[in-house]
Amino acid sequence: MFFWLSQFRFEFFPLNIFKYITFRAGMAAVTTFLICIIIGPWFIRKLKEWNLGEKPVTGGGRETALGAAHLQSKEGTPTMGGILIIGSILVSVLFWADLSNPYILLTILTMLWLAVIGFVDDFMKISGRNKNGMPSGTKMLWQMLLAAIVSYFVYSQLHVSTVLDIPFLKRLTIDLGAFYMLFVMLVVVGTSNAVNLTDGLDGLAIGCTLMVALALSILCYITGNANFSQYLFIPYIPNAGELTVFCTAIVGASLGFLWFNCHPASVFMGDVGALALGGTLGIIAVFIKKEFLLGILGGIFVWEALSVIMQVTSFKLTGKRIFLCSPFHHHLQKINWKESKIVTRFWIVGIILVFVTLMTLKIR
Repeated sequence: MFFWLSQFRFEFFPLNIFKYITFRAGMAAVTTFLICIIIGPWFIRKLKEWNLGEKPVTGGGRETALGAAHLQSKEGTPTMGGILIIGSILVSVLFWADLSNPYILLTILTMLWLAVIGFVDDFMKISGRNKNGMPSGTKMLWQMLLAAIVSYFVYSQLHVSTVLDIPFLKRLTIDLGAFYMLFVMLVVVGTSNAVNLTDGLDGLAIGCTLMVALALSILCYITGNANFSQYLFIPYIPNAGELTVFCTAIVGASLGFLWFNCHPASVFMGDVGALALGGTLGIIAVFIKKEFLLGILGGIFVWEALSVIMQVTSFKLTGKRIFLCSPFHHHLQKINWKESKIVTRFWIVGIILVFVTLMTLKIR
């Protein structure tokens, strides 16, 4: 909305400031942060009034693995706080982004679609209709449908290159052709579920999301700038710089939500937040041709997802478990690491991965 005011800059020069991505990106972060901080307490009270509190699954492997005391400490804490995150991001993007930009529109579609899936999943758990939420097959089907729609537009409408950008190498190219659509689907669905698996401890997922979004905002700005991208030998994507605004909106929302989600958490984001944020980060990485780099940047999410895959595969093939519990953060709980220690050390690793990711821009 404010971007359009820059069209009148010739009549009133101060409006020229709304043309600059850096200004609008900063304001997007401030807007989402303030929305979360101001509305957060009221929103959490409403979640409690509506009895939308965490109801841990009891009598199963999860209770045995984590311990009744840990589950009891989480029970009753309001969940579905992701509504606040997604809502604040949407408002901020509508205010500060160029809504005629196709990358912005497709990112909004991705975020809202996955948020709806997460909302239904959370509501089914909380309402008691299904203690495990939406059937995994159904959830995956809707995620794949979204990924198929977005990948089709990426491949046929946006004319995004099907050549993959390989970190550390500037001359090696891999052109997937039509198979690029399948690759996009893998990135979006995989990232969405990886963030969801990481969301198990106070502040863990949202803190890591904050770091990834911050790094992506830098990458988006560089990728959408012809001079910077040429200097760093990375693909130049016209109009992709506008995604910087979306990324900083995520950063601000993450900071605002972390205010209430840090240990001991006053609210959880739930699947409505985790699925949406994960898929959004994935599609942004696709748009700026940083799909492989996202694997480094989001190394925490990758490892959490891999720990589950390894655990399930090992148990099915050999009947033995690799970890005491998966995802990996629950394994660390089983060996008596305190929750705050796990989260802090995961954040430290996440910060290091941000530095490594940005360093790859010069090592090519």
